[in-house]
Amino acid sequence: ERPLLVRPFLHKRYPVHVVLRTVRAVGGLRRRCVWQAIREATLTTARREDFCIVHVSLQSTHVHLIVEADSKAALAAGMQGFQISAVKHLNAAISKGRPGPRRRGAVFPDRYHAEIITSPTQARRALSYVMNNFRKHREDQVAPMSTWKLDAFSSAIMFPGWAEYGDAPLLW
Repeated sequence: ERPLLVRPFLHKRYPVHVVLRTVRAVGGLRRRCVWQAIREATLTTARREDFCIVHVSLQSTHVHLIVEADSKAALAAGMQGFQISAVKHLNAAISKGRPGPRRRGAVFPDRYHAEIITSPTQARRALSYVMNNFRKHREDQVAPMSTWKLDAFSSAIMFPGWAEYGDAPLLW
C-alpha cells in the first residue's frame, strides 16, 4: 500500500509549475479550438484574487502552467476551478462540428503535478521550459509549426524580451 502523499507548504512568494495530463479521448491539444477553450478557462480563473495563471503551454497530451497562489489551499481551489472550467470549455469545443451528442466526461484523468519554484534560477528554467516545451516535443519540426519563432499554443508570444522580437515590443 502506497503512503498518502501530502503536498508541501506553499508560501505565496513562490510560483508553481503545474502539469495536467489529459485523457486519450480528448485527442491532441495543439488545435485552435482547444487553445481558445483553455484561454476561456484561464479568463474564468482570473477572477480569483488568491490564484493567478501566469503562463500556459499546450502540448499534445498535457498542459503546462506557471501559477501563483497565496497558499496551498488557494492552489488547490484555483486548480480545481481551472480544471472544471477547462473541462466544460474543452468538451464543448471538441464536440463542435462532430455528429452525435456533445462530448461529456473526464478530461484530466488524475491529479496535477506541482513543483514549487524557490529560486530565481529555477524560475528562469521553468519559464524557459514551459514556453519552449514545443521544441522538446519536436513540434517545431512539423509544418506549419516549423516556421514559427515562438509557440502559438502557449503564452510565449505575450512574454517580453525574446530575441525574436527585434525592435518590436511584441511579436504578432
